[in-house]
Amino acid sequence: MTALEAARISGFSGRAPYASDPAATRGRFYPEPESRTRSVYQRDRDRIIHSAAFRRLKYKTQVFVYHEGDNYRTRLTHSLEVAQVARSLCRCLALEEDLAEALALAHDLGHTPFGHAGEEALNAAMKDFGGFDHNGQTLRILTKLEARYAEFDGLNLTWETLEGIAKHNGPLHHVPWAVQEYVAEQDLELDTLPGPEAQIAALSDDIAYHSHDIDDGLRAGLFTVEDLSAVPLVGPIFGEVSRRYPGLETTRLIHESIRRLIDAFVNDVLAETGRRLDAAKPRSADAVRTLGRPVVAFSTRMADDNQALREFLYKRMYRHPRVKAMTDNARKVVRELFAQMLARPELLPEGWRTKADGAGGTGTARLVADYIAGMTDRFALDEHSRLIQ
Repeated sequence: MTALEAARISGFSGRAPYASDPAATRGRFYPEPESRTRSVYQRDRDRIIHSAAFRRLKYKTQVFVYHEGDNYRTRLTHSLEVAQVARSLCRCLALEEDLAEALALAHDLGHTPFGHAGEEALNAAMKDFGGFDHNGQTLRILTKLEARYAEFDGLNLTWETLEGIAKHNGPLHHVPWAVQEYVAEQDLELDTLPGPEAQIAALSDDIAYHSHDIDDGLRAGLFTVEDLSAVPLVGPIFGEVSRRYPGLETTRLIHESIRRLIDAFVNDVLAETGRRLDAAKPRSADAVRTLGRPVVAFSTRMADDNQALREFLYKRMYRHPRVKAMTDNARKVVRELFAQMLARPELLPEGWRTKADGAGGTGTARLVADYIAGMTDRFALDEHSRLIQ
C-alpha cells in the first residue's frame, strides 16, 4: 500500500502519523485555557477570520485596483480559494485541515494596498529602517499589531501556525526584520522546513493564483484564449474543452478549462507527494521538517509547466501596459504617503501618533509603515487625495 492510499484510508478514521496533531501542539506564547468546543487550530483559524486585518483583505488588490471591477480577485477571495485547495489536499493526505486552512487564510494579511507594487514602494521607503516584507508583516500583525485582547498583543496563535507563516516559502536564510524581532522572543526554527500543512498551504497559493489570474486576465482582455494555446498544460486543456463542447460560450469555456487546470495541479501534487512520502517514510510532523526537501511538491514536469505559465502571466498580464500604469500610480501613492507622514507624524490618527518618536525617527518610520501597510486600496487613494493632491 502506498503512502497516499494509506493516508486516504487514515483520512476516514484519523490523521496520518506525519500530520500535525492539535493535541501535541507546542502551545501558545501566552498560556490560555483552551476551548472545550474547538481544537487549537480551529481556534487559530477563527481568530484569524475575526481579525481586522482579515476584513481589510476585501479591499486589497490581487492584481487590479479595487475600482477596476467587482468580478476581479481581491486578497480576500484569493485567500478563500487558497483555503479551499488546501483543505482538499489535506483531506486526501490525512493531514490537519484546520491548520492548513488557518495558514491559507492568514498568508496574505501583511500585504500592502496595491499588491506587490505597494510592497516594493514601501520596502524602498523603508530601506534605511530595516526594509519591509509582506510575509514578515503578516507575522507582525498576528503577534503584535492586532489589538483585541486584554492580556496580550496579537492573536496569540499556536507555534505551528506562526511557524507556518514565518516559513511560508521554506527555511529562511535572509530573515526579514519583523521576523527577526519576533524570533528573538520565540524560536520558530527558521533553518528547517515548515510542517506538512504549511507546505500544503504554500503550494495551494501557487495553484490558486496562477489558475485564477488566467481568469482575471481573460476577463480584463489582457490576453485571449488563443494566446494561451502555446502555453504548456493550459493550452491543451482549453483545446480539449473546445473540442468537447464546440461553440461553447467564452465564459463557460474559461470556467470549464480552469477547473480542469486546478484538478490537474491537485492530482499532480497528490501523486508526487505520495511518492515522496513513500520514499521518506516520515513518522511525525517534526520528521517532515528535517527531511532536507519538501514532501509536498509538483512533479518535475508539472513544475516546468507551472513555470511556463508564470512566465506567460508575467509577460502578458503583470507587465501589461494597462497594469503597469496602475502599479506605477500605486507606487507613487505609497511613496508620497510615507514621505508625508514620516515628516509630519501629526497626520497619523490619534491612536498612532502618540507612539511616534519624532519626525524622521526609526520608530516613526516603522509606525508609518505599519499604518500604510494596513490600508485598503481605496483608503490609501482617499488619504493621498486628502493629504497630498
